[in-house]
Amino acid sequence: MKAIVDRSECIGCGLCTEACPEVFRMGDDDIAEVYAEIDDSLKSSAVEAQDSCPVSAITLED
Repeated sequence: MKAIVDRSECIGCGLCTEACPEVFRMGDDDIAEVYAEIDDSLKSSAVEAQDSCPVSAITLED
């Protein structure tokens, strides 16, 4: 599974990094970025990160 952050939509709230820090981190510009692929053990936290994004900037793809 792969995560994508629409950096033009991200408001930098950090909820995704709290929900799934193994996949998401804040970049130097305080906008979320993906730095790892999602393995089976991280699927539920990645979905939580997607669901918690207030601007729906996260997309998950199989």
